[in-house]
Formats: sequence, C-alpha cells, structure tokens
Amino acid sequence: QVQLVESGGGLVQPGGSLRLSCAASGRIFSIYNMGWYRQAPGKQRELVAVVRSGGSTDYGDFVKGRFTISLDNAKKTTYLQMNSLKLEDTAVYYCNAELDSWVETSTLLKDKYWGQGTQVTVSS
Repeated sequence: QVQLVESGGGLVQPGGSLRLSCAASGRIFSIYNMGWYRQAPGKQRELVAVVRSGGSTDYGDFVKGRFTISLDNAKKTTYLQMNSLKLEDTAVYYCNAELDSWVETSTLLKDKYWGQGTQVTVSS
C-alpha cells in the first residue's frame, strides 16, 4: 500500500515563506513524477507544480517564479518551497505521485496517488 504524507503547512503572513514536504512510502519500485495541487474553497483543484524523475518541472501560471519544486529520489520525497506568498495562495495543498509499486512479488502496478492535504493559510 502506497501512502503520501504531507507536512509543512500552516499560517503565514503575506510575503512570507513556507516549505511543504511530501514523503511516499510503501513497496515503491520507481517514481515517474511527484507534484502539488491546491484547492481553495469554491474553486477547482489546480496544478501548482510537478517534478519528473529526470528533473524537469512545470508550474502553474500563477506561480511566476515564487515557488520551487524539487525531488529527492532516494528519500522518495518532494519539496515545495513557497516564497512571496499572497492572500490568494490560501488553499489546501495536495501531494500527488505517479509511480510503480509492487502489488505481488513480481507484479508492478503503475498508478497515481494522493496525500490527505495540508492547509496553507496566508493572512495578515
């Protein structure tokens, strides 16, 4: 069973910084990509950032150089460094991973997984 555990959310003032972490655990064989999505009340879930195993990244248009995503393959952990936070960054941030895991001794399953979410609140 694969699990994604997020940490690092909290309350921060506008202009401040937060660092989110997401650790994947379980019988993981390889990670294709890990990323972050967010969902604010009354809005659809949107992509924040994604990092692939080869190191390439994509960001939502609203990020505009303020966030940086990274992946530590050995630790199976992704980090999202968020700087210059704005009021509109307030949302629940969800970790997502696409990976291969062992379902039986010699059977791999490629699937996508979600974390439980961590609240980020930007407020003065």
